[in-house]
Amino acid sequence: MSVQRIDARFAALKAEGRTAFVTYVMAGDPDAATALEILKGLPAAGADLIELGVPFSDPMSEGPPIQRAARRALAAGMTLSGTLGLVRQFRESDQTTPLILMGYLNPLMTRGFERFAQDAADAGVDGLIVVDCPPEEEGPLADALDGAGVALVRLATPTTDDERLKVIARRTSGFIYYVSVAGVTGVKDADASTVAPAVERVRRATGLPTAVGFGIKTPQTAAAVARVADAVVVGSVLVDEIAAAIDAGHPAAPKVLETATRLAQAVRMARVSPSAIEA
Repeated sequence: MSVQRIDARFAALKAEGRTAFVTYVMAGDPDAATALEILKGLPAAGADLIELGVPFSDPMSEGPPIQRAARRALAAGMTLSGTLGLVRQFRESDQTTPLILMGYLNPLMTRGFERFAQDAADAGVDGLIVVDCPPEEEGPLADALDGAGVALVRLATPTTDDERLKVIARRTSGFIYYVSVAGVTGVKDADASTVAPAVERVRRATGLPTAVGFGIKTPQTAAAVARVADAVVVGSVLVDEIAAAIDAGHPAAPKVLETATRLAQAVRMARVSPSAIEA
C-alpha cells in the first residue's frame, strides 16, 4: 500500500480543507514497550501521519532532545530490525495511518538497500526520510524503494534554491519535508511569515504537498504554520515529554499523547477558527 497510503491521506485532508498533523517519535524511546504504546496512541491523539525515528549514534541534524532520545533507545537495545518490528506491531491494529521512517544512511547500507526496502514494505512502512543522503548519491536506494513501493521523502531547507529544488523533486514522492529553520531540531522557533513564501516556492517547484518541521513547539506556532503549509511536523516537544516523565518517575505515554492531542487540536482548528487557539 505504502505510497498510496500517503497520497490517500493528503487527498482526504485536502478535501476536508485542513492541514495534516505529523508527529515524530523515536523508536525504542525510552524502551520498546513504551514506544509501542505511544505509537499506537498517536492516531487517536490526532496524528494524521507518523514519523518514526531510527536510532543512530550520530544524528547530525538533531538537536539535544532527539540526540538524547536516540541514546536512550540505543541503550535500551533498539535496532533497525527492532524498529521494523515496532512498525509490524503497529500495523496489527492500524492499516490506514501513513508511517514514515526517518534516519541516516549507515544502518541502511549495512543492511543492504534492496533487503531494507523490502523488509520495510513488508513491515508496513510507507515512506523514508534519509537525512544524510544527497540526491547525487540516492540512485541505488531510490531504485530499491521504488521496487518495494516505498516513498522517498526528501528535505528542502531555507538555503535550497530553485535549481536545487528541481533536483530534489526528481525522485521524491509522497510529500516534501521543508526544514523551517537553518540548524538542528528543537533549537530555533519557526516563523510562519517566512515559512509561507518558502512553502509556495516548494509547492510550485515540486507539485507535492509540503510538510513543515523543525522549531514547532507550541499550539500557537503549530496553528500559524498550519495556515500556510500542507502539514505540520512536531517532534522535539514530544520527545521532551518523555525525558520529563523519566526524570519525574512518571509513565511517559500519557503525557506524550496529551501534548500531541493539544497540538493536533491547534492544527485542526487553525483554518476553521483561529481565535480558538489558546495558550
